[in-house]
Amino acid sequence: MYKSKTYLFSYEEVEDEGKGPEDLVEIILNDPELPSLEEIVIGPWGEAWDDSVQPVVDGIVANKDRFSHIKSLYFGDMDYEDCEVSWIMQADYSELWGAVPQLEKLTIKGSTDLELGEIAHENLQSLEIICGGLPSEVIEQIAGAKLPNLNRLLLYIGVEEYGFDGDLDTIKDMLAKSDFPKLTYLGITDSDMQDEVTEAVLACKYIDQIEVLDLSMGTLTDKGGQLLLDGLGAHPNIKKLDLHYHFLSDEMMKKLENLPVEVDMSEGEDALEYDGELECYPMLTE
Repeated sequence: MYKSKTYLFSYEEVEDEGKGPEDLVEIILNDPELPSLEEIVIGPWGEAWDDSVQPVVDGIVANKDRFSHIKSLYFGDMDYEDCEVSWIMQADYSELWGAVPQLEKLTIKGSTDLELGEIAHENLQSLEIICGGLPSEVIEQIAGAKLPNLNRLLLYIGVEEYGFDGDLDTIKDMLAKSDFPKLTYLGITDSDMQDEVTEAVLACKYIDQIEVLDLSMGTLTDKGGQLLLDGLGAHPNIKKLDLHYHFLSDEMMKKLENLPVEVDMSEGEDALEYDGELECYPMLTE
């Protein structure tokens, strides 16, 4: 565990005192605990639906000597009461990669105006992006990333209405073009085409090296469940299968329970009827 500290503004500080991301940068820089921290978590930084977190990112870059020891960063740790995930104004992280050489873990919540630039980092081990819709440009940037020590990749794909402007080929291309030789945890989650994503992941080059396969939070049905039943037997390297939040039938769940892996099938959902048709929705969109 990292020695961690969360920096944020309360609703009252934002509304009554007009606090914003520039003020948060100053608080971090003036914190006597900063030299001893390993992890910095950035919570609500102001009116996150209007104010980008860019000043915080830029503040780290401009004072990189003060942050060179940081191992974990989380930008956007907030729930819907603070700001809906689809409203969170994110940032351009292009300059961050060179500013935090010891960084091992980066978590970003929100995808509006998100840019990762040319990703290159020797020490990063975990990259997680939580959002209701991941832009194809960001997926393409991840595909070209130079992350030789990445062992955990977790992407929320989301839906078109909230930012995902790609298709299944976008995900297939990322899986094919990326080069993460140490990847052991692969999560392609929160998609409204989770069955098709399952098929793509089972056919990708990482399937023989990963230990955890995360296909959770999406619209996984018995079609995807059958693909897992048919395909996982050839991949004894996979030790855990995360399918929490799904649309699997009870019969399919019983079959999947017999797989020789740890399986999380919590949070089973029922399809909703709309205009006479059954609809399934990912867990996180707006």
